[in-house]
Amino acid sequence: ALPISSVLLKVFAVILTLAIIIGMIGFFTFSLTSVSDGECNIAVMPINGVIMPYGNGVSYQDFVTTPTDVRDFLSTLEYETMIEGVMFEINSPGGTPVASEDIASQIAAVEMPNIALVGDIAASGGYMIASAADTIVASPMSDVGSIGVTMSYTEESEKNKEDGITYVPLNSGKFKDMGSPNKPLSSEERTLLEGQLQEVHNYFVDLVSKYRNINRDDVAVLADGSTLTGTKAQEKKLVDILGGREAAKEAFAVKLGKDKSEIKFCEYVPPLI
Repeated sequence: ALPISSVLLKVFAVILTLAIIIGMIGFFTFSLTSVSDGECNIAVMPINGVIMPYGNGVSYQDFVTTPTDVRDFLSTLEYETMIEGVMFEINSPGGTPVASEDIASQIAAVEMPNIALVGDIAASGGYMIASAADTIVASPMSDVGSIGVTMSYTEESEKNKEDGITYVPLNSGKFKDMGSPNKPLSSEERTLLEGQLQEVHNYFVDLVSKYRNINRDDVAVLADGSTLTGTKAQEKKLVDILGGREAAKEAFAVKLGKDKSEIKFCEYVPPLI
């Protein structure tokens, strides 16, 4: 039998080994998810491409942004002591209404000073997201706005006839195949769909009015689906500041009471898992 001292020594060695392994796992996990390098203090989250409820992995991160992407980014910041502000760098033509609203609500809930920096475009759902930030910075040449909703599609019933194709509707309800490209849209179906679109449109206007603190009637006038240049958008109060990253740095400096030279961006890179 081994002496007690020898057994205790082996137990201690096992515990020490486990502690080292756990510490290394924690270190590598932190390294993979950390945003700040110890010097930068403004976390930058890219919102690129189409806004969708779900994506298909990191290979699509430059073309699709999902609510989960933003949620993961914001969760990472909970462990960052160096981060003092957040910038959402937006290049998006829009996407689905619910996913856009989800991201906008996440941004609106951010307690740190935050800015939406518009690149080439923040339209439709992309603008809904931008509107939720404390401040919007955009280039004079940015494409901004497009407050509206669409669900247009191509109807192919005449082409099907020419090709000898017959559409056979088998439905449990008269509206079940509404919007099928293989049949003409009835007046009753059009009324129903346009009513739903108007509901979503009105809610979109409500959100922009709330987030931007603009009179709802003023937003409604702008909500014709068109976009504005950054310059015109600023005139209509859809944008606060004209410029790019340097303008955003100046805005953060004012918000944080710092010199512009103290504002350093941390580029967030989503984990590869």
